[in-house]
Amino acid sequence: MTDEVSQAAASANAPEIPDKLFFRIGEVSTMLGLEPYVLRYWETEFPSLSPKKSGTGHRLYRRKDVELLLRIKHLLYEKRFTIDGARQFLHEEAKSAHKEIKQEQQILFSDPLPEIRRELAEILKLMK
Repeated sequence: MTDEVSQAAASANAPEIPDKLFFRIGEVSTMLGLEPYVLRYWETEFPSLSPKKSGTGHRLYRRKDVELLLRIKHLLYEKRFTIDGARQFLHEEAKSAHKEIKQEQQILFSDPLPEIRRELAEILKLMK
């Protein structure tokens, strides 16, 4: 089974995330079918997972946090990664995405004049 197919299958099994700004740990725990202590432990193991805390100290997960938790759960429980392996996989994935974004930015924000000059020179040759 290809990676795209397995990701599609994983997203098909993933719970629907309600359209809210923040989720309490109990809601996320129920949504993912995990105990709250597992979520708290994963916060210590995955640096990119950092829910905000309310004034009373309650964890407030954003949608991106819940999506990351779903990915972590998929990697650990379905793909059978170790915690270290999942952490490294997510880190490499983020690095790769960052590299792609940087390359796209270089293309978008590069100086267009050399390319324009080259194309104009080619047009001039054709006209002669």
